[in-house]
Order: sequence, then structure tokens, then C-alpha cells
Amino acid sequence: MSDEIVEVTEATPAPKKSKKKLIILGAAAGVVLLGGGGGAAMMLGGGGEETHEEAAAAEEGGHDAPAETAAEGGHGEAGGEGAAEPYIDVPMMLVNLRSPDGGARFLKIHFMLVPGPNGAGLEEKLPVLLDSYQPFLRELRPVDLAGSAAVYRIKEEMLVRANQALGSGVVSDVLIQDLVQQ
Repeated sequence: MSDEIVEVTEATPAPKKSKKKLIILGAAAGVVLLGGGGGAAMMLGGGGEETHEEAAAAEEGGHDAPAETAAEGGHGEAGGEGAAEPYIDVPMMLVNLRSPDGGARFLKIHFMLVPGPNGAGLEEKLPVLLDSYQPFLRELRPVDLAGSAAVYRIKEEMLVRANQALGSGVVSDVLIQDLVQQ
């Protein structure tokens, strides 16, 4: 009889542990499924804002409104009236940085330009602008690129140099896409 009691005692804890494991695994699986479903819904539903805006524009301006926004590139009137492209993608630049220890340091930067009201023919003036950016970028030190405000300072300096090289109103903004220090 004592053998039977031992067997019952050993068998009793096993179902309790397996129920706990099943509950924990079930809860974890539920969290993963809900999180994955929510993430998928946000990713798939993220483009819905643009379609709602297009639908509202179509209701206000008739059926021709979406065709007009498509001709403008879908970015509004950033380039002014009659502008073919609202942004000008500048090829990636790779420049040496000035380092205090004399070691080789590089800056890889990719940016876009937003033409201003006087921005007609900005693509033809791009070599002049890049020539004005070269000395500025080469004089940067690795310390100048540290911190969260570094991108803002570089962006503002590039805008100032664009206005100096090309004239006021030709470039309205500089959009930095990539900024990598090596």
C-alpha cells in the first residue's frame, strides 16, 4: 500500500507542471500572434492615409485631382509650378575627413535637394554646388559628426553654402538621406 501512495504522489505533480507549461506556452503564443497581427495590420494599413487623402482630394476637386497629383510626383508643390521633379537626388559623396591623429577617416553622405522658387535649372548648376560642398565637408572632423545635433548643423551649413554658390531661393532645403563616418 505504501508503494501505491508513492506512485500517486509522483504522478500528481506532473500534470500540474504540464498545465502550467501549457498555459505559459499558450499565453506566449497568443502574445506573439497578437503582436504579429498588429504589426502586420500597421504595415499594411500605413498606406491607407495616402489613399484617404487622395479620396478627399477627388471629392473636392472632381475626378481630375488624382491625375494632377500624380503629375506632380505626389509630393505637392515643393518644386514650384511646372517643376518636373520636386526633389533632386544628388549622387553619394565620399570625402576624407580631417583627423587629429592623421589616420584615414571618411565621410559618406547622400542627400537630396528641394528646389526653391528660383530653382529652375538646378540640375545644370549641380557641379557648382558640389564644388562648394567639397571644402566644407573635407574640413569636418570626426568630433563635428558626434551627437544628434550634428546632422542638423551640417544640413544648415549645406543650405547656407547652396545659397552662397547659386543665389537665394534656388535651393529651399537639403534632405540628408545617409551620413556615415568610417
